[in-house]
Amino acid sequence: MATLTAAAAHEPLPLAVEFATATPAQVFAAYATSPEGLDADEASRRLVQHGANELTSTGQTPLWRVFAGNVGHLMAILLWVGGGIALLAHLPQLAVAVWCVNLINGVFSTWQEHRAERAIDALRQLLPAKARVLRNGLVVEELAARLVPGDVLLLAEGDRIPADGRLVEAFELRVDQSALTGESRPVRRSAAPWPDADGPSADQINRVFAGTNVTGGRGKAVVIATGMQTEFGTIAALTQRTRGEPSPLQRELATLSRVVGAIAVGMGLLFFGLAQAFTDLPLARGLVFALGMIVAFVPEGLLPTVTLALARATQRMADRHALVRRLSAVETLGCATVICSDKTGTLTANQMTVRMVATAGRAWTVTGTGYDPDGHLEREAGRAVDVPAEVAELARAAALVNDARLLPPDGTNGWAALGDPTEAALLVLAAKCGFDVDAERRRTPRVGEAPFDSARKRMSTVHDDGGRRLLCCKGAPNELLPRCANARVDGAVVPLDEVARQAIEHDNDAMARQAMRVLLVAERVLDPADAERPVADLEQELTFLGLVGMLDPPRPAVAAAVTTCQRAGIRLIMITGDYGVTAESIARRIGIAGPDDELTIVNGTELDGFDDDALRQVVAAPVVFARATPEQKLRIVRALQANGEVVAVTGDGVNDAPALKQADIGIAMGVAGTDVAREAADLVLLDDDFSSIVAAVEEGRAVYDNVRKFTGYIFTSNTPEAVPFVLFGLSAGRIPIALDVMHILAIDLGTDLVPALALGAEPPEPGVMDRPPRSRNEHLVTPALLRRSYLWLGPVQAAIVMAAFFLAFGAQGVTGAGGYPSSGPVHAAAAAAALAAVVTTQIGNLFAHRNQRASGLRPWRPPHRLMWIGIASELLLIIGIVYLPPLQRVVGTAAFPAWLWLPLLAVAPALLFVDELRKILVRRHHHEEVRR
Repeated sequence: MATLTAAAAHEPLPLAVEFATATPAQVFAAYATSPEGLDADEASRRLVQHGANELTSTGQTPLWRVFAGNVGHLMAILLWVGGGIALLAHLPQLAVAVWCVNLINGVFSTWQEHRAERAIDALRQLLPAKARVLRNGLVVEELAARLVPGDVLLLAEGDRIPADGRLVEAFELRVDQSALTGESRPVRRSAAPWPDADGPSADQINRVFAGTNVTGGRGKAVVIATGMQTEFGTIAALTQRTRGEPSPLQRELATLSRVVGAIAVGMGLLFFGLAQAFTDLPLARGLVFALGMIVAFVPEGLLPTVTLALARATQRMADRHALVRRLSAVETLGCATVICSDKTGTLTANQMTVRMVATAGRAWTVTGTGYDPDGHLEREAGRAVDVPAEVAELARAAALVNDARLLPPDGTNGWAALGDPTEAALLVLAAKCGFDVDAERRRTPRVGEAPFDSARKRMSTVHDDGGRRLLCCKGAPNELLPRCANARVDGAVVPLDEVARQAIEHDNDAMARQAMRVLLVAERVLDPADAERPVADLEQELTFLGLVGMLDPPRPAVAAAVTTCQRAGIRLIMITGDYGVTAESIARRIGIAGPDDELTIVNGTELDGFDDDALRQVVAAPVVFARATPEQKLRIVRALQANGEVVAVTGDGVNDAPALKQADIGIAMGVAGTDVAREAADLVLLDDDFSSIVAAVEEGRAVYDNVRKFTGYIFTSNTPEAVPFVLFGLSAGRIPIALDVMHILAIDLGTDLVPALALGAEPPEPGVMDRPPRSRNEHLVTPALLRRSYLWLGPVQAAIVMAAFFLAFGAQGVTGAGGYPSSGPVHAAAAAAALAAVVTTQIGNLFAHRNQRASGLRPWRPPHRLMWIGIASELLLIIGIVYLPPLQRVVGTAAFPAWLWLPLLAVAPALLFVDELRKILVRRHHHEEVRR
């Protein structure tokens, strides 16, 4: 065995599947160790050679680089240059204002984007600090970081395993590997050679892995991998190599920055050139004019408004049990086309539940989910029946031959179990049948037992039952049924003939086909002469009580959530570490596929045989992946992304971290999930319920709709901001600037901010989940949005603003015959009126943008509280700008005659009515197109 020879030479030791087929003696020889372990000198030498048993992380992007990227994109560069021009034009207050906008945006964006790579730290926390090893034949407690290949590791119940090892001794050893494999049940481990060296490492029963937990038994293992060579290390490396891509919204905002930057610079240069060519405008004023055009077309308030809108959406998601860790993930989930979901704990309750009970001749369905003892028996769906005597006897025996305990709700958490989940499910059955389990155990104390043995596949206990000795037994039907001589039927014990045996086997097969775990429960009344015999020898001549079929059932709301996903055009793919038959059963139960629909089941071994092109074809059809490894789950996500899908992935274990990070949006479980999964994810489900994902999708779709709404709202005011500079330039300064750069900033960063945020907080519109996910080719800013803002609503608003500007001049006795003043108190008052006109008309614009095509008047949707706050805030702010001297000095305004507020407030709904006319024309055109 080449791998063993290489190991013996103390070369760096990779994970070696050949060790699965080796005997314990060969493993000792391969690592130049012995059953007494290494000596201290050799352990020290190997520590130098192989390094510490620790997970390492790669260097992260320095924080200053992240910040530099956020203040160095195109829109930011425009503002830096604009501030510099303002400084050259002797407008220092303007330069400071523009630069502060850049810095605030940069700091806020950096804080949101920069996430320290804490997934590796969380992985480290899963490894124990110390471990028990043999050194020179003595048991010593060593730091886990100092373990080396060849160390002999001692394992016992409750231990967390510190390194990967090959078992050389195992006594009823069971290990919880769910953090690595996603399989919900503890697995049996053995020191015997495993013939399938090419199968998944987690299936090799003589292997144990770092970060997993010993749930029962004891054993010894030779350490075969430490640090980054372990399975944990492989996952850590995958997680570090996997880099998240920008979200769709981030890409859209980058595109928007380029488009807006090009428009702003182009318009500034164009009109600066026209002014210089056709007017006698001085160069200094021409630069101010160009700067004004650029600032007018750059929506300075857009990026902070997007961020605040996403933050507001995270609050709504938290109310629906979804905690957002990365703001851009909010919108990404809204355009997801595929959700790759784990089974255990997400689609299912992660609580074994008895679903069927079959005695000799009859069967019942058991209602209820999880460990909550609220449920009953049914013979027909929806019709509860009294508990028959034979079922009561079965439930009583199952509760007695049982080591688990049920824990009632504590005010924070619901019903829980202490002990094996399968045994807990039997206690719940007993409670549903009316038993007080604790009282029954006190009344019938245990006096002997033969614990569960993986070779015997059964467990028996002996009880003092009112003066008689009663043996209760449960186990695998194929092991116990041959030991049954009788059966309890209608309260009487009758011989178990061949016909009855075949009926029991039929019931067992029927439950197994539904992916249920089946246990047989039996009992025997012992003779006094049996008191001294070993309990295991008494497991003969048993009386068959019944079969119990259990499974981890789907969560109650999952089926409806899956239906909603399908209606919304979102496919669901199950990727689980469990077995294929179980996965298929759950998939059909929750509606991923109908009972007769085609559904491909691909296990991990088969998946390894697919190349990338074949895998892309497989994931394009209805499919369930079973027994999938972390690398395979990562491949599946990449294959879907290569097909153009926007992929959301759920996970709870360490094994899910690479796929969570690779996905367009990673969703971790908040209750049962590991810290590793939560740190790698973008979204954390607070209740581990798949239906919460669907609620988050709805919120994500609403976010994108709302971003588009307030983008149109903000763009509309660009036209009245730009028109004064156009008139100023083309008139060679004879028409003074109605709104200068400080006025524009007062609008973009002041009066417009809260109303725009109110649009960002709009709840999801009806029918948002009845349409397919938006296309990747659909941009945030569309030609229709630009036409609506710049060519329809904007010109109307600009006309009103200029009318208010000239009306204010007239109210102060300036007719324009001798020219309009371009500075001084009269001009400042007229500019204040123009600024107030922008604010009041934006009120109607706010209501107009609540709906894209539907009328904003019929049916009337009352504004939510934040809209009223937004309207109040912009009115209070403009009043302060007009009348408060400190704000007058900063912005450059003066008070205008009070009666001008009457026409200014009268035109407030103008844009709403103009937009209603546009919607009527659009709907009429659409109907005509349909008729054609």
